[in-house]
Amino acid sequence: MKPNTLGAALLGTTLAATGATAQDVTLTIESWRNDDLAIWQDQIIPAFEADNPGIKLRFTPSAPAEYNAVLNSKLDAGSAGDLITCRPFDASLALYEAGHLADLSDLSAMGDFPDVAKSAWQTDDGSATFCVPMASVIHGFIYNADAFAELGLEEPETVDEFFAVLDAIKEDGGYIPMAMGTNDQWEAATMGYNNIGPNYWKGEEGRKALIAGEQSLTDEPWVAPFRQLARWNEYLGFGYEAQTYPDSQNLFTLGRAAIYPAGSWEISGFNTQADFAMGAFPPPVPEAGQECHISDHTDIALGLNAASPNAEAARTFLNWVGSAEFASLYANALPGFFPLSSHDVQLEDPLAQEFVSWRQECASTIRSTYQILSRGTPNLENETWNASAQVIRGAESPEDAAARLQDGLASWYEPQQ
Repeated sequence: MKPNTLGAALLGTTLAATGATAQDVTLTIESWRNDDLAIWQDQIIPAFEADNPGIKLRFTPSAPAEYNAVLNSKLDAGSAGDLITCRPFDASLALYEAGHLADLSDLSAMGDFPDVAKSAWQTDDGSATFCVPMASVIHGFIYNADAFAELGLEEPETVDEFFAVLDAIKEDGGYIPMAMGTNDQWEAATMGYNNIGPNYWKGEEGRKALIAGEQSLTDEPWVAPFRQLARWNEYLGFGYEAQTYPDSQNLFTLGRAAIYPAGSWEISGFNTQADFAMGAFPPPVPEAGQECHISDHTDIALGLNAASPNAEAARTFLNWVGSAEFASLYANALPGFFPLSSHDVQLEDPLAQEFVSWRQECASTIRSTYQILSRGTPNLENETWNASAQVIRGAESPEDAAARLQDGLASWYEPQQ
């Protein structure tokens, strides 16, 4: 081969090799959140790809009810995406223990998350963290600000003030004081017991003591929230026993109820449906001056498929998911789903900003039944749904409900025996 021919050949080989290494890596994301597909396609993916040439993203959600089964089938078949959207606690822990999720403890972004944020995606001993936290939901009370102004009411700070407000609304008669039913049961526990409860059991202190067997569900801090719930039935309106979750949403957004025991995920829907001004207040504390606690519940995270051939690129993306840029994009695109990182994120939605501002005043915790304590039979989470609904209806006393839950937990959970 002549020298000039050899040079041309070598140059061609070099260009071919360069072209091969410059080819985009495409990362596929598995998720159950099919309702935010447009947000990923229009905002999140373009923002990441603009700063990370060479890495492309595909967001491929499944129907929420089918996600677990579809994902497990793909993982078993070796066809799952590079990135796995993680549900909190046991479902994701099972994937990690089966070798499907990689340990991300050494990911630099993990340093920007507090322990309570990571707890939903860690081994029981906290030695491995396998998903990057994306968002939480916060519990409290949303209220009709126009109704409060009309009746001359202010946001309550203590339990006594809370019931004084409810009494005033009831006496006026123009509004149902509070929109919540007990037909579906889960609301009674999620927006009832686990909303107000952390102020009684002191959030993480009580939750961890229950897991350790140092407190029981028959102790006063765990019975007291049931005592408050037992008083709610006077304020929920006629027929609340048969009232479904959508019924309660409609009663509030149509302006017929003044207060709604809430999860922050309601914000987007309420903004669309309600034609009145809204405000929010955190769960009132039992005594004035007491430290407040909020249920700031870990909801969604993102993990790395341990079998991904694109692990390096996937870790680049996961570090970005832990960044302030992602936190701001996600939180403002989905008002009511709050960043779990320590970054200072400004929210555009005033109601969402009100919820997240409570983190500056109150200590965050997560729902008491979600970590470890609902692995056995009877399932403590599901039993708490029923117990909360029964207490509100007056069908079971607070003490009997607590004793039933404690007996069920002790029947299979050794630290409580």
